[in-house]
Amino acid sequence: MKLNSANLSKLPVATPAYDRAGLTGGIVHFGLGNFHRAHQAVYLDRLMNAGDGHDFAIIGAGVMPADAKARDVLAGQDFLYTVVEQSAGASDPRVVGAMIDYLAPGNPAAVIARLADPATKIASLTITEGGYFIDAATGHFNPAHPAIVADGQNPASPGTVFGLLVAGLKARRDAGIPPFTIMSCDNIPHNGVIAREAVVQTARLSDPELAAWIDGNVAFPNGMVDRITPATSERERAMIREMGVEDDSPVFCEDFLQWVLEDKFTAGRPALEKVGVEFVADVTPWELMKLRILNGGHAVIAYPAGLMDIHFVHEAMENDLVRGFLRKIENDEIIPAVPPVPNTDLHGYFAKVEERCANPKIGDTVRRLCLDGSNRQPKFIIPTIADRLAAGLPVEGLALESALWCRYCAGTTDSGAVIEDNDPNWDHLTAMARKAKDDPSAWLGMMEIYGDTGGNPAFAEAFGRWLGRLWADGTATTLKGYLGQ
Repeated sequence: MKLNSANLSKLPVATPAYDRAGLTGGIVHFGLGNFHRAHQAVYLDRLMNAGDGHDFAIIGAGVMPADAKARDVLAGQDFLYTVVEQSAGASDPRVVGAMIDYLAPGNPAAVIARLADPATKIASLTITEGGYFIDAATGHFNPAHPAIVADGQNPASPGTVFGLLVAGLKARRDAGIPPFTIMSCDNIPHNGVIAREAVVQTARLSDPELAAWIDGNVAFPNGMVDRITPATSERERAMIREMGVEDDSPVFCEDFLQWVLEDKFTAGRPALEKVGVEFVADVTPWELMKLRILNGGHAVIAYPAGLMDIHFVHEAMENDLVRGFLRKIENDEIIPAVPPVPNTDLHGYFAKVEERCANPKIGDTVRRLCLDGSNRQPKFIIPTIADRLAAGLPVEGLALESALWCRYCAGTTDSGAVIEDNDPNWDHLTAMARKAKDDPSAWLGMMEIYGDTGGNPAFAEAFGRWLGRLWADGTATTLKGYLGQ
């Protein structure tokens, strides 16, 4: 049966318990991809089902040309879609109704008007790290990017998310309306700090006084978000049809869901604590836990599995060597380098990471975990190495992980299969990895990745030793040696 408002009561899956006609828009959201629709929108849907938050419905805002197609698909379903939460043993489909409109791209005036509406309390973002115009060399927002410069020259008709936010805030300031909160829901450490920098610097290009007003009056809460949400393909659309629903834009995801958010809002917020969001004064401890235990753990799984031609993450977790490597390095080196997190058992958190990675329903790929190591390693692995070295602690497992990444970047698996480009800097990494076969210092000398850590004698010795064993003996034998088998 076709998914739309008229058919809601007839569908064979769970549907909203609230009257969507009574919802009003309180959140303008940029970036309505699968993650947002399976994360923030699900929390709001749960809150609305509990009889609360009905004035915080989502108004989508299209910016990129590709948003037009997604908007048309959802509009054809009255902005309804199905989320299928998948555990290892079950699939739980539910129609989500928290979105009530989606403004098409190409009409900045409509987006600015919605942002300027006093009913809008929050502007939220899931635009991926690439959407923040971060300069790779500095790690900060790049106000010289042509798209941002264009917005500075034409602030009344901007083309970027940040130009639109600035225009909306200007309209509110000029009308004496309190500013909305800008809430980044992207998987970036201190995402609120990054969003603030982008918005303030974009404003400064055209109106320094407005930039100062934004910096002093707008809240940018940091948040930690987590849920594995693969892309939707025809496979997922066929699966939802088998469940009795004709949905052109379903979202399949794991059953795990987490959101830790700083309680800093300028114009009110929904009572999301009622549905599991953890509001805190400072999100830093939770961010560090996730970066090191989860994201670092993904890297530990990725490269040995990739070198042994393992395709899916759950298959990697079924491999005793990969799972043993993950457990040993987490318990011996990573978890001890994570400061305490309030009301959280770090070993229990890691046990949940293991369970999530082993979920066969998700279909997450090893190649995805291997992606973009030049960006991920400096965030997820190398800081833990640096902290342990500074404390005089061993880094055998982490040195082996780094050697595995280097060996992977040489471009062939242990079987000789070619590894296709899997990093924006792939050609450079491959050249350095092949050189490192005979001269490990060539790899560790990449200052943009390792900084001073690469020159530490203890780390360099362990890295070179493990890299030599990987080339001489292969991944499986090297892992057995590390595990004492």
